[in-house]
Amino acid sequence: MLNMLKNKFLLFLLLLFISSCSQTFETTEEMNDYIKEEDNGYNYKKTVADVDYILQYRPTDLLVKQELGDETNPAKVEKLRKHYSQYMYFNLSMSKNEQELLNGVAQDKAKFGQMVNELAFGMEKKLHVYTPTKDTLALTDFIYPRMYGMSNSTSIMIVYSRDPKYLKEEYLNFVIEDLGLDTGDIKFKINTKALTNEPQLRF
Repeated sequence: MLNMLKNKFLLFLLLLFISSCSQTFETTEEMNDYIKEEDNGYNYKKTVADVDYILQYRPTDLLVKQELGDETNPAKVEKLRKHYSQYMYFNLSMSKNEQELLNGVAQDKAKFGQMVNELAFGMEKKLHVYTPTKDTLALTDFIYPRMYGMSNSTSIMIVYSRDPKYLKEEYLNFVIEDLGLDTGDIKFKINTKALTNEPQLRF
């Protein structure tokens, strides 16, 4: 019980810190432009063996706005912020020759089936986030929407719990194990200061 109260208090302090130090934007378009800039610490890119990887953090308020739509009810905004701020959301986009990963193995039914199964059900074994001291964050959830060739990349929404003790570290290691594309493991160093000072929308 004491630990639960302590965690809630730490989360409250984190939210207070975010609201006092973060950038504020009028529109989602402005915020998206901001987080796409690699220097701001929310967007990470790497290309290995012709496979393009883009890892992008999704700030809390983008998820709040998505659920709110055109609503501007302050009480609902705060309720949604409280809910979504318990987690960290990342979009992982992967492509080869500007196409979905599945397009590259479409002619090999066995490889195609294996990759579909891995993307849809096995990514918890392929994705790892850990601190410099090797403490590992547990994956909360991931969502892989099949696009059936209608997109030029394979995208996955990845969710981790926002534990304040891990965000005290200078950075987090985000690792994607090789998905059978001869890339080896792909590693990003996530700027934790950017996560704790994430941008907000003005509702």
